[in-house]
Amino acid sequence: MKKHVLITGGAGFIGSHLADELLRRGYRVRVLDNLLPQVHGPDRVRPSYLSPEVELQIGDVRNPDDVRRSLEGIDAVFHFAAMVGVGQSMYEVDAYTSVNNMGTAVLLQALLQKPVERLVVASSMSVYGEGFYRGRDGVARPGRERTLDQLRAGDWEVRDEDGQVLVPHPTPESKTPENPSIYALSKYDQERMCMLIGKAYRIPTVALRFFNAYGTRQALSNPYTGVLAIFASRLLNGAPPLIFEDGEQMRDFVSVYDVARACRLALETEGAAGHILNIGSGEPRRVREVARRMAQAVGKPQIEPTITGKYRVGDIRHCYPDTTLAKRVLGYEPQVDFAVGLEELAGWLGGQAATDRVAEAKAELDARGLTL
Repeated sequence: MKKHVLITGGAGFIGSHLADELLRRGYRVRVLDNLLPQVHGPDRVRPSYLSPEVELQIGDVRNPDDVRRSLEGIDAVFHFAAMVGVGQSMYEVDAYTSVNNMGTAVLLQALLQKPVERLVVASSMSVYGEGFYRGRDGVARPGRERTLDQLRAGDWEVRDEDGQVLVPHPTPESKTPENPSIYALSKYDQERMCMLIGKAYRIPTVALRFFNAYGTRQALSNPYTGVLAIFASRLLNGAPPLIFEDGEQMRDFVSVYDVARACRLALETEGAAGHILNIGSGEPRRVREVARRMAQAVGKPQIEPTITGKYRVGDIRHCYPDTTLAKRVLGYEPQVDFAVGLEELAGWLGGQAATDRVAEAKAELDARGLTL
């Protein structure tokens, strides 16, 4: 008998790719999704990319009846349902807290009555805040939060107590979370709630901290989606990508195929239960350079990114993962080269249309004093 898996929020970008990964491995897949207009458009119709083999239940993770119905006959749950966006979370506090925190609480309450064999929750690199750094002594340690005076002066780098610039270093799961935005805090709550209830009620639970996933099916008209999709939306409309600070900040970009495979491994690996794991490529890249490579990939190398020279509240300077633990526990190793992944993404973008709402989103932040 095939295992029956539920993916909350599974009609979206990562969830739909995970569904494909699971179907290829012989699982049965059900999705609970409310088809949020910001992600799926105003018509809220079943996405064409969602496999016909997926059973889609349209409902809200905050609705106990919808959740109970979605759990009928289910053996394992991937909890992906969440509102996503650092900037937006700072002015739609109630919405993010309702969906991310309360939605998780409703799911867990249902699981108390209907426990499953495995729960995997999608967490985020955003919980870390600043990543790890090395000082002049060569010792790795957590980065310090930058001061407002420093940021107003355009001094972007993370410094030690003596004012010396620290060098970015891979961030391990042991780093204490700082949660610099409502989004980050809500993702940490999702993670902790799932791990806590999983332990108390003996539901084997795994939390995966995703870094910046990229690939096909991202919502190009959503200005709060992944970095590469936001850049692509601007470029497809002949506009330059907007980059905060100086563009030299470092991030990790991981293919959605690698993320989906890591999720499957978290489901299938007996020893994964109880672990919190980084899922990324392990290769840091500067945001300015990524924007240029995106422009080249879509055939618009003449469009240079616009460097705003401003700080956005909730942003951090550098953070990329140490994936050693995921390799040891899951046998996870990223397989998709960034250049290859970018080429595939560019090919898919050729057939897409995007409404550019990035300037509108930036104006919201500016009006609320959330940029410096």
